[in-house]
Amino acid sequence: MLVGFDHADDAGVYQIAPDIALVQTVDFFTPIVDDPYTFGQIAATNSLSDVYAMGGRPLSSLALVCFPEKGDLEILERILAGGLSKMMEAGCTVIGGHSIRDEETKFGYSVTGLIHPKKVLANKGARPGDALLLTKAIGTGVISTAIKKEKAKSAWVDAAVASMTTLNKRAADVLASKPYRVHAMTDITGFGLIGHAREIALASNVSFRISASRVPLLEGALECVRAGYIPGGLKANRDFAECVVHYEDGVPEEVRTLLFDPQTAGGLLIAVAADDGDQLARALTTAGVAAVDIGQVIPATKPLINVGT
Repeated sequence: MLVGFDHADDAGVYQIAPDIALVQTVDFFTPIVDDPYTFGQIAATNSLSDVYAMGGRPLSSLALVCFPEKGDLEILERILAGGLSKMMEAGCTVIGGHSIRDEETKFGYSVTGLIHPKKVLANKGARPGDALLLTKAIGTGVISTAIKKEKAKSAWVDAAVASMTTLNKRAADVLASKPYRVHAMTDITGFGLIGHAREIALASNVSFRISASRVPLLEGALECVRAGYIPGGLKANRDFAECVVHYEDGVPEEVRTLLFDPQTAGGLLIAVAADDGDQLARALTTAGVAAVDIGQVIPATKPLINVGT
């Protein structure tokens, strides 16, 4: 075992040969959009993301299905079709799965990928001086809450769905194309940007400095916070992790809130050597990945994460 659950990594990594290791992960959840095909796409994108976050290549997957006994099977068919479309885009073969009767629909995948044992990108490894790149805007949690309350504008929904159905494959391909000095990486999902940044910082024995104004936000995210569309997961994230954060004067309260927003199929947070940061950011942007430099890694100090303007 090369990577277990010691440092809250995105997936487990198990070496099976001198140059081959398996990346293994599982994820499933309840619908967060009304359209079943889109829900299937989002669930698949989210499940695949953990393999990309470790630097791996998805290989095969098993579908996990919970569906009401008297539910409309056409809905289930659309969910499965949506998931399959993203698995095909990723080049990941669906080789089976398991289903049970459940009053509440749930869907996702267990995904297995491949990686070279010496190229694993875990939470541990970030170094002082590294640049912090983020590859997707945040805000899917508050927008999903607005959707459930039927208060989300169509433009907000479109932006959130586009983000949640965009694979991290393109970013992973760029990272694999050249020997960029990437020292640590994770994807931003349920614990929010601060929660996942905290995991890297603790695992690597470093601290982070984040510039709030550089953190990209989805269209409508600020409006959702101002309207009070705050998911329970955001409140839990903030209660748990805000104790390690210091805010400089001038960081708006709405932005502070969004730093804890639980993401679905979020982007990658990459700790890369400063000398390679600009080059990697340009390569990602050229490949169609909206990578943004949001801060830097600094020597371990208190507070663990400093958020400036």
